[in-house]
Amino acid sequence: MDSLTEEILQLVKKKMREQGAYDRAAYREFIEETIEYFKEKGKLTDDDNEEFIIDQLMEMWEVVEERLAR
Repeated sequence: MDSLTEEILQLVKKKMREQGAYDRAAYREFIEETIEYFKEKGKLTDDDNEEFIIDQLMEMWEVVEERLAR
């Protein structure tokens, strides 16, 4: 995983903890919100493969869910 994807993941996990939302749908929503935020800040552009990033992060759901349950 590249550093940008890792940065998105860390922010998503932080949002999940802060808002107490721990299901797969919330995870997906926070990923999309964070990607939009990164676009607004110029960290992501339309040239970045947004679908690939989302797919990569969604594949990690079980690991994220396990870590958040601790």
